[in-house]
Amino acid sequence: MAFHLHERLAADTYTVQDLALCRVLLMNDSRFPWTILVPRRTGLRDFHEVARADKPTFHAELDLVSDVLKRLSGAHKMNVAALGNMVPQLHVHVIARFEGDAAWPKPVWGQGETVPYEPARAGELIESLRKDLRG
Repeated sequence: MAFHLHERLAADTYTVQDLALCRVLLMNDSRFPWTILVPRRTGLRDFHEVARADKPTFHAELDLVSDVLKRLSGAHKMNVAALGNMVPQLHVHVIARFEGDAAWPKPVWGQGETVPYEPARAGELIESLRKDLRG
């Protein structure tokens, strides 16, 4: 079965690019620099289901995206989380946080209303992410 992105993830994000294992997405909420990594494997719900052979790549890609997003945003703290309560497909949030941001110090979920990106700003951020992810 071919990889298919869950419809909720597709509706709430922009595609940045595919890495060796994961699809990198940009969450369409301009309040937080926020990426999501989705392993392109079918049937995964939780971390422990990632194949042993894929784990080094999975962790390396999480590290890479975290480093790139921190460098681009100047974040004080990086939040990395996989909840999956609303979307059953395994996906990992990598969120740049700042003291005084719209949710600080609480988690971003359920805090205020989403503020979608202006299309031009989303495009700029996506291009910056792509450039830095390529190395």
